[in-house]
Amino acid sequence: MTGMLEGTGPGLRSALWGPAASMRLHAALTAGMHPDPAYVAVLVERCAVEPDFFVRDMLTWALTRHDPAVTVERVLDELGSDVPQARSQALHTLSKIGDARTWPAITTALLTDEDDEVARAAWRTAAGLVPEGRETGLAETLATQFGRGDGEVQRSLSRAFVALGVAVLPVVERATTAGDAGVRAHAIATKRLVQQPDEGFEAAIADARRIVALLGAPLGEERADADR
Repeated sequence: MTGMLEGTGPGLRSALWGPAASMRLHAALTAGMHPDPAYVAVLVERCAVEPDFFVRDMLTWALTRHDPAVTVERVLDELGSDVPQARSQALHTLSKIGDARTWPAITTALLTDEDDEVARAAWRTAAGLVPEGRETGLAETLATQFGRGDGEVQRSLSRAFVALGVAVLPVVERATTAGDAGVRAHAIATKRLVQQPDEGFEAAIADARRIVALLGAPLGEERADADR
């Protein structure tokens, strides 16, 4: 396989578009072990359409093994793709490369992308690459996403806030009084996780939902009327 790939983009393309995931995985591994500038465009192109999670992860690893001077600009181009997987995988790859040029490309449109996987990748990447002093601005945008999606999506957003740290707690605190109960619960859980990063998301969100339910219950008003 190595001899077939070395120095030839077409050879890698043929291997990565093969029918067997195991063969594609090995091709991506080989491309990472023997970096060549001719491989970058092919690896990036395959990221957009590869159906197997493990192969996609190997494609990202292979790209991180190449010279960022060649790789980063090509991967950044994918952030404007019409294909959600191309955007999400590009963000994932850029988060692993960790190049400062990535930060300006993480737009509000990506942070609020209608595709959950794209948004999750954008949150993670932005939280890892945000320049010092820009954390609060990022947190303000992320706060618009409280209450979004299922448990995995909400966990991802909370993790991004945890990565930003206690400096963004005032932003989270404001969301705990939002009109939407789901937003309030997610913000309360996130506040708790920022303060106690080792706690699990499931326990934090379950407790937060109980708090929101109790505060919204009419029991307090009925007791107050009875005491009059």
